[in-house]
Amino acid sequence: MEPSEQSGPDSGSQDVNPVFLQQLRELDIPEEAAKQALLHTRNVSAEEAAMYYFNKLENEEEGDDDLMFKMVFVVNMDLAMGVGKVAAQVGHAAVGLYQALQEKNSWREMAWKWDHSGAKKVVVQGTNVAHLLELQALAMSLSLPTHLVQDAGLTQVEAGSRTVLAIMGEEEMVNNVTGSLKLL
Repeated sequence: MEPSEQSGPDSGSQDVNPVFLQQLRELDIPEEAAKQALLHTRNVSAEEAAMYYFNKLENEEEGDDDLMFKMVFVVNMDLAMGVGKVAAQVGHAAVGLYQALQEKNSWREMAWKWDHSGAKKVVVQGTNVAHLLELQALAMSLSLPTHLVQDAGLTQVEAGSRTVLAIMGEEEMVNNVTGSLKLL
């Protein structure tokens, strides 16, 4: 993301629930940190935002900020897809995975860190659908979020074809799953 496109800490501050903000301020959480916590937890509650804030502090004290995250897309090379089709399927995988990342607080935090540390993305070659399913199972066993795209079958491949597997996580963990695969 270009610096001019990045949203600053105040972008969306108008969306912060003022009652929740006041409750967080009463816990001696600095105003900007309270706003960020509310935005990251989608204004669900002051309790949720406080838990986010204090967990984030714990993680920072443990040196968690040095971790790098990446998103990897494994393309099913067994399918006869043109360059444009592959690009579209990788796009579907990115959107699907990013939507899945919104389901858990820890995944939202990971997405935020990933986005603010360069949003690294890598596209690699998978052998076939069995290979993609094996990689997905391994990623899930490591608690890494995944998204497997199934094509609608309107153009180049049959309906239900599994085209791209997206995996996200701390770089070393993702490398345990996809590090030996060739770049596309």
